Amino acid sequence: MRNDGTLDDPHGPGGPADRSDDTPSADRSTSVPQSRLATVGSLLTRIARRGDTLAARPRRARVAVATGAVCCLGLVGVSVIGADTGHDSPAPDQRAEIAQRAEADAASRGMARQPEPGTPATGSPTPEHSPSTTAKPTPTRKVSAKPKPRRIRPVAGLDQAQMDNAKAIVRTAQKMDVPRRAMVIAVATAMQESNLYNYASGVLPESQNYPHQAIGWDHDSVGLFQQRPSSGWGSVRDLMKPEFATRQFLAALEQIPGWQDLPLTDAAQAVQVSAFGWLYAQHEWRATEVVDAILA
Repeated sequence: MRNDGTLDDPHGPGGPADRSDDTPSADRSTSVPQSRLATVGSLLTRIARRGDTLAARPRRARVAVATGAVCCLGLVGVSVIGADTGHDSPAPDQRAEIAQRAEADAASRGMARQPEPGTPATGSPTPEHSPSTTAKPTPTRKVSAKPKPRRIRPVAGLDQAQMDNAKAIVRTAQKMDVPRRAMVIAVATAMQESNLYNYASGVLPESQNYPHQAIGWDHDSVGLFQQRPSSGWGSVRDLMKPEFATRQFLAALEQIPGWQDLPLTDAAQAVQVSAFGWLYAQHEWRATEVVDAILA
């Protein structure tokens, strides 16, 4: 402990050389001068400050400050007992180092709280469950059902199968952009040739492999218009299709000069070259009624 000097008055009786604090003396004066009281007060203040400093530092042993009895000479005995006497108050350099370490620790704790780059903060949703990346359900598209073809009620004494075949003839003629007169001629011709049924041929077994409604025996004639594959109208498979057979008939009709002004019998006969060409005319009125019903 640092020596704070002698507290006694060097000029008073019983100087430092001829007395001991451990030896009680009955000769000492009990009166205390004002100068000694001031000295004692200053020493107590200094001791209190030192005690606060030591108490505020961690890892120090307890500091015991014993204030001795103030005897008649005004002496104060102070003893500081330290369990670790080799560790006095740190030097200025040590204080600076301790302060730097404290700042470094505080900074490191502050840095530990910062999330690493690319790491989501605590409590924030992970990328897998982030609302921005959550796949939204694809809205279901309502597929509108295609409108069913309007079934036309049979007219002119026809059944439904005959009416459907007549409709196929008229719709194909519309796609070819031919006049209404050509439609009537085509329907009347099919009435005479096949009674508006799709015929297969007993002579051509292949024709029976395709959709048909009747079987005929007039050579190799097939289909609604009884066209013969051997005459160059087309293949058996194609001629068994009402649409294809109609296109073949109308294409041939358009090749006849002035067909629009010809009587129905002459126009149909010019295409079909039938042995009974005059019979087509009898179906004209019925064919007209059927075409009107389909176009309505």
